[in-house]
Amino acid sequence: MATNKTQRVTMSDVARRAGVSRTTVSFVLNDKPGAAIPDETRRRILEAIDELGYRPNAGARALAANRSGWFGLITEIVTGPFAAEVITGAQSRAWGDRRFLLIAASEGDPAQEAAALDQMLEHRVEGLLYATTWHRAVSLPKAAREVPTVLVNCYDAAGELPCILPDEVSGGYKATRRLLDAGHTRIGFINLDPAIPAAIGRREGYERALREAGITPDPSLVIPGWATADGAYTAACELLDRPAADRPTALFCGNDRMAMGAYDAIKERGLRIPHDVAVVGFDNQELIAAYLRPKLTTLALPFEAMGTKGVDMLAALAAGQPLDTHRVTIDCPLLERSSV
Repeated sequence: MATNKTQRVTMSDVARRAGVSRTTVSFVLNDKPGAAIPDETRRRILEAIDELGYRPNAGARALAANRSGWFGLITEIVTGPFAAEVITGAQSRAWGDRRFLLIAASEGDPAQEAAALDQMLEHRVEGLLYATTWHRAVSLPKAAREVPTVLVNCYDAAGELPCILPDEVSGGYKATRRLLDAGHTRIGFINLDPAIPAAIGRREGYERALREAGITPDPSLVIPGWATADGAYTAACELLDRPAADRPTALFCGNDRMAMGAYDAIKERGLRIPHDVAVVGFDNQELIAAYLRPKLTTLALPFEAMGTKGVDMLAALAAGQPLDTHRVTIDCPLLERSSV
């Protein structure tokens, strides 16, 4: 039966059109160092490639050059807003070096994660980024050590792999410092799960800012909201139902979802934001922070910057260059809106 399938143009076809050997075509395509190819010969080969529409076999080139031009990126949920920012930063930086990203979502499934890693290694990626949606310790399959690997928003407990993390302590400090600068001295902190790294770091920054201002941190003003709006609503009610002299005039919420719950508790009590109670969030979840009323002052998690830095580090490792440090922290910028 006849088919409409177009026959693939080969390197031998290009060689015949240009009147040279297949080896000479290969030298030109791979820009082989030390190959003294006359300019006229190179021109004929490039013209033949253009006329015939030849496309090099990427797999064969990767095998020959031991360089694919690809980095791999594995993350839990590629459609989430934070993952999209990591991808944007990593892809923009990779493209500057004419590299591409091979992206896979693990959906939090270890088996799917291992399969994605195997596929990336089969495609001869030159390095791997592994990104999580929340800051925590991770354990990667041993196969991840076969290529340079950089962790984004996470770290391995053994400290073997380089990692890039948000500066949680500085973020907590800046959030609290902003409230202190606005004149508040009684500042409640509705924290995340107290055991996770982000909660620990942000509380450290909160307490550091208070001490620098000459205020002894009051543990009773720190209540976990467990990263949910409902949890923060309950915590805010507890803080705001204190006697007026003991009630906080400002709330630092460990993420923007919790700030949303705190808003409800504040407004139910007839209090105004920021006139009676100021609020600062964390994460800059755009669909929350920019659409609350009043708009929420918050700290942004630097996912795009972490993706960019991850590719910088991978490129250095792939080139055999040592890293200055294996643990990089990225600043969380304060975004001013209307809640302070």
